[in-house]
Amino acid sequence: MPKKKKNQIKKVRTSYVNGISFSFQYFQNDHPKFSIRDRDSRYLNKFLERLQSLSRLSVQEILSDRSSALRCHPIVWNQTTEPNGFGIPNEEQIIDIPYQFSLSANEYGRVHGFFIGDIFYIVWLDPEHLLYH
Repeated sequence: MPKKKKNQIKKVRTSYVNGISFSFQYFQNDHPKFSIRDRDSRYLNKFLERLQSLSRLSVQEILSDRSSALRCHPIVWNQTTEPNGFGIPNEEQIIDIPYQFSLSANEYGRVHGFFIGDIFYIVWLDPEHLLYH
């Protein structure tokens, strides 16, 4: 039986997944209105459950879902409390359409971000529904 080398790197099995993925590359938890610092574990649990359930869906399935629990739709900046957008450097070159979706039907607020391909970039968590008046 051959001896394994100590520093040998194992290959990672990869496979194609049909659902979306999430990125926190542009996440802004330090925003004065869109922070979850004071949220309890129920909020975090609901947030993770929502991400898990959405990760089984394609972008098209999410965008065409009209359920009251998801309410995924584009953000129209001039109708919000943040008319200048997310404030990401080169935002106009990175983001085609910003979106929001709900964590649940009537509580826990919204998640704001954008898609690039099959990745949803989470920018703000909005537990108090503060983006729209």
